[in-house]
Amino acid sequence: SYLGLVPREHSSGMRERRGGITGAGNDTSELLVETAWHYRHKPVVGRALRIRRRAQSPKVIALAGRALRRLTLRQRRMIHQGKHPNLVTIAVARKLAGFVWNVLHPASTATA
Repeated sequence: SYLGLVPREHSSGMRERRGGITGAGNDTSELLVETAWHYRHKPVVGRALRIRRRAQSPKVIALAGRALRRLTLRQRRMIHQGKHPNLVTIAVARKLAGFVWNVLHPASTATA
């Protein structure tokens, strides 16, 4: 909820009502949303990205590749379903926040 990429909540007592993702947040959420717009493009690892990846661990690179494929697919699927591009971008940003959390907190992920 710190990022503002959570569903709206209108709950009271025993009644739970949740709405769409708010998209309201801080500078970090703005950065995630701006990054999410780039998932509209073909998922390609260019020369500059390959150079930056040299210093990273193989696990982080594998996770980044998985995120690139999954987020691009999610973006395209939602657009194909007729969702508004802004809504799609917020949804992809929320999913991206999950991948970032996974990189920063590897011990919190369950191993299957």
